[in-house]
Amino acid sequence: MTNLHTYIEHTLLKPTATVDDIVKLCDEAKHYDFYGVCVNSCYVYLATNELKDHPTKVIATVGFPLGSTSTTAKLEEAKQAIKDGADEIDMVMNLGYLKSQLTKSVSSEIRAIKKAIGRRILKVIIETCYLSQAEIKLACKLVRLAGADFVKTSTGFGSRGATIKDIITIQKAAGNQLQIKASGGIKTANQAIELTKAGATRIGTSNGIRIVFDLKNHEE
Repeated sequence: MTNLHTYIEHTLLKPTATVDDIVKLCDEAKHYDFYGVCVNSCYVYLATNELKDHPTKVIATVGFPLGSTSTTAKLEEAKQAIKDGADEIDMVMNLGYLKSQLTKSVSSEIRAIKKAIGRRILKVIIETCYLSQAEIKLACKLVRLAGADFVKTSTGFGSRGATIKDIITIQKAAGNQLQIKASGGIKTANQAIELTKAGATRIGTSNGIRIVFDLKNHEE
């Protein structure tokens, strides 16, 4: 799979990430032609400037990593990220609302953020490690009905990341109406390839360079 790099969103979401770290992340993304960089919203403006005149996209997190901030706070964060140059938004679903069966609240939040960012891509992080299979299916239904573009498996801060089982469940629940971003704990080319075979169309990882070299060595 020679084009695996085009699936990768090169990610740095650690709370201790510095300006220099983000600059390095962007330099690496340009060098390896990754699809995008995924950063916390405070660094969107910096990443946008570092990637100026380069096709690599800037993806901003919203409500990260817990998803439990107010809808108003998420909306303002998303709007500011777009103003600062973000191409895509990765928002965290309110998991407490989902588990409380407050489906209208979950849907309206997603719908509001999608409306606020317009044509930009919206991914909704459902943090599969905390959900039952039934809850994953419900989450996918709500994401789809609210008009978002992607379901994303994980923040990388939960008890585990993406699994093949998660991707298959999401794929069945979402059909062809949503794309899937697999993220969390993806460290090898084999993992990434298997996740894409299962249905993932994006790979979120902080191990993008390792994966590229892993793939190269495997092919050789």
